[in-house]
Parts: sequence; C-alpha cells; structure tokens
Amino acid sequence: MNVKEFFKKDKYAELSGIELLESEIGYAKARMKITSSHLNAGGVCQGGAIFTLADFAFAAAVNGQGILTVSINSTINFFRSEKEGYLYAEAHEINSHKRIPNCEVKIVNDKDELVAVFNGTGYRHLPPSPSKGGGNELRIENFFF
Repeated sequence: MNVKEFFKKDKYAELSGIELLESEIGYAKARMKITSSHLNAGGVCQGGAIFTLADFAFAAAVNGQGILTVSINSTINFFRSEKEGYLYAEAHEINSHKRIPNCEVKIVNDKDELVAVFNGTGYRHLPPSPSKGGGNELRIENFFF
C-alpha cells in the first residue's frame, strides 16, 4: 500500500474536500476547494479548515517512509483570509529524524499568495527490532490489510 492509497481512507479529509495531489518521501502537496461549508460567520474560510488541509499535507509527507507517524505538536500562523477558490498546501519534511520528524507546510491561494504557514512535529512508531522478537507490524501497509 502506498501513501496515496493509505490516505484515501481519511474520511475527514474526504468530507473536507481535500485532495492529495503529490506525495513522496518527505514531501506532499494537497488542495482544497473553498465551499460555503468552509466559511465562518465572517464569510471567510474557517481557520480550522485551513489547519485541516495543512495537517493532511503534513501527514502525507511524514508518512512517506511507510512508518506510521502521528502529530505530537503543530502550530499555524495565518497571514490572509480567503473566501473562494482553491487553497494549496505544500509540505516539506525539514528534519527527518528516525523518531521525531519536523515538517513545514506553506498554504497558498490560486494566485500563489501566502495564506498560512504550519509547522508540525511527528512521532514515528518504529517497530520492535527483530532481535527483540518484533517484525514490521507498525508499517503502514500492515494497518489496513
């Protein structure tokens, strides 16, 4: 199972209208079309929707090695509001530590204007070593078979 197949099972991303456009080890690009369901009371895209897009791109990038990696900390800074069009999240793993990776995600609009920057730190669930009786049971491809 590859990362794109794994994240097709992300129901929240699907409900949010998020698409994974590209994915490789340490990198991912996703997009989300802003719809009326993403708008807050002020008529602009809800910060939580933008955070969800960024978090999804982060997850695709840090899980690219096939080792289940979950977020342990994340922050986001918003620079402009949007009310229509597509938002794009491009994630780059900036530190690929074997247990604690870090990833920066830039969110831009259709005009390539910076909307927000997300920074996430993950935790890789490494399998027990074979010398200790472990196998590869925590690898992504073994989660959904």
